[in-house]
Amino acid sequence: MPVHELLTCINQEDKSVPLAVERVIPQIESLVNATVARLRQGGRLFYIGAGTSGRLGIVDASECPPTYGVPHGMVIGIIAGGDGAIRKAVEFAEDDTKQAWKDLQEHNISNKDMVVGIAASGTTPYVVGGLEACRRQGIATGCIVCNANSPVAAVADYPVEVITGPEFVTGSTRMKAGTAQKLVLNMLTTATMIQLGHVRGNKMVDMQLSNVKLVERGTRMLMEELQLTKPEAAALLKKYGSVRAAIEAYRNGNRLS
Repeated sequence: MPVHELLTCINQEDKSVPLAVERVIPQIESLVNATVARLRQGGRLFYIGAGTSGRLGIVDASECPPTYGVPHGMVIGIIAGGDGAIRKAVEFAEDDTKQAWKDLQEHNISNKDMVVGIAASGTTPYVVGGLEACRRQGIATGCIVCNANSPVAAVADYPVEVITGPEFVTGSTRMKAGTAQKLVLNMLTTATMIQLGHVRGNKMVDMQLSNVKLVERGTRMLMEELQLTKPEAAALLKKYGSVRAAIEAYRNGNRLS
């Protein structure tokens, strides 16, 4: 195929992914509700996966603290083969059925936590073994898979099965399946953090002010919420260190002057 046709065909396939996700919103809702319940009780959300699936879990986990101001240990991504596998594939790491449980034990996993296995095929031994071990220990489990009736879904309490169908390049699940997993992960943590109160309206009031862009965004939030000038908002944000703290302090009468 010429390049234009290649791109058009890939795009046509990609268009089917949000529709596949839409069909499983009830499954995602069940997973969100179960996750929220555990995090409210001081539990944590773990992702386990291999390859692209593992990397997607790590990306989602790593973005929760700066976006929502939660501790780094609240959402944890674990990939088969360890952190080195984030950049370079580790041969046969996904085939070890016992390693995921060993990896989880390093974080003192308990029955207060939620463990979500991410596996496009739904057959990854690392994920199957990890979820099975969690079940034996009374730990709640979920999954995000892209094939129907898979071994991973069979051992998950809250399975999410997004059936994306054959890939444009056969077996290249970093494409449609990876996109579907990313969409579900976005929905899972965004809905969870909203339910936990880390969003006000549609604003990230607990975000970490870790760069100039985010400081500017926080300043605009205060300008809009409190009807302040930009210098006033910037000074208030600098004093209190977060959008939420600045809003609460201002409304409690603790102002700059």
